[in-house]
Amino acid sequence: MEAVPVRVRAYVAGVALSALTCLLPLPGTHTPWPAVALLAALYAGGEHVLRKRLGGTFYPVLLAGAFLLPPAAAALVPLPGALLSHVEQRPQAVRRVWRAAELALAVWGAGCAHWVLGGRDAVVGCEFPYALLPCAAAVLAFCTVLALLDGGILAVAVGAPPTPFGQRGRVPVQRAWRGLLARSLAPIGVHGLAGLMMAVLWRSPYGPVAALLVLLPMCVSWWVFAQYHREQAAHQATIRALVQAVDIKDGYTRGHSERVGQASVMIARELGMDDERVEVLRFAGILHDVGKLGVPTRLLRKDGPLTPEERRIIELHPEYGHEMVRGISFLGEARAAILHHHERIDGSGYPYGLAGGQIPESARVVAVADAFDAMTSTRSYSRARPVGAAVEELRRCAGRQFDAGVVDALVRALGKEGWHPAVTADVCQPGAPASGRPKGDRESVGRGAP
Repeated sequence: MEAVPVRVRAYVAGVALSALTCLLPLPGTHTPWPAVALLAALYAGGEHVLRKRLGGTFYPVLLAGAFLLPPAAAALVPLPGALLSHVEQRPQAVRRVWRAAELALAVWGAGCAHWVLGGRDAVVGCEFPYALLPCAAAVLAFCTVLALLDGGILAVAVGAPPTPFGQRGRVPVQRAWRGLLARSLAPIGVHGLAGLMMAVLWRSPYGPVAALLVLLPMCVSWWVFAQYHREQAAHQATIRALVQAVDIKDGYTRGHSERVGQASVMIARELGMDDERVEVLRFAGILHDVGKLGVPTRLLRKDGPLTPEERRIIELHPEYGHEMVRGISFLGEARAAILHHHERIDGSGYPYGLAGGQIPESARVVAVADAFDAMTSTRSYSRARPVGAAVEELRRCAGRQFDAGVVDALVRALGKEGWHPAVTADVCQPGAPASGRPKGDRESVGRGAP
């Protein structure tokens, strides 16, 4: 508990107390304990399998409970599964309490919306399509409560260390709730339809056993989704391995790649790119210097000025990097960024001397992000410039070296979010000289930000 900020603990306690009040039954209602016990057991078993092996949540059972039970009774369904769920990261107790309280409130909200619109009678009488209206309202209420609570965790954690729920601190308050509701509506809407089918079959002459058949196709879809996530995890592992190899070879720029990826994401979002392209730009920023693996280590670590021949060798690193990632299909346009991130708008860059619109947009984004981090990071050969000074330098070079629109996008993003790099600035490594010319990233500082 000592790692959890006080304001986060207070927020979790408040949510937990609110959840407890939702468990009080409304006047004139009774709790059908057999149905609650069966749904709770089903949810707990499904949650154990999904969260431990597939990384999902058994939402159809929760929503079926909201459609079948009074709100207070429905709020009981997620408690055993959430409180006993598999948790790897510490503090486990806080995570379990948070998950149980959040789901109880969400199910209670869904149950209230469904109950008020007469959804329970529609389910019992199988009144289609009218039954879809309360179902949609319940799903919307469920998603809204989850979004509000999840955004609240981000908001109270502003400027704090990583929260106990897998989210980092320093998230601007104005961005805490952005996109949470929109991203959850479609997938939870599908779960809502499955929950509605469960509820209808549950109330039919065939009973609860028939309702369980609805879960079979859902389990297949979860398995497919889990395969997709495993593929994404493999992608991330590939990226990490390449970045670690570069950091080991060129210790002077340790952490630079991750920061360039972070700045590239900020620019991409400000330019209005969709989430898929934003992720590709993150890959591009992280891997932009992977070609240094093909450059002799003695040149990367040379203390003193480079000869013209040595500079030409180092300037081959974009082509080396492009060849290294050519066969990695999921990188998409990130491969072009790796090849062209040292091109300049006026055509004086390398490796091909492209100018203006000939330079891929992804490369123009990474070029600005690369130069910005090079100027704002402390290296063995120079002190970090203030963000304002780095921005002025980028503006001075806009239109000649950098794309002016990309520079403006970075400036707007910095104005909204500030610059809070997730990776600390570089420090001198053991055995590294304390002075001298730039080494590993001299091409970014010397040419990237004159």
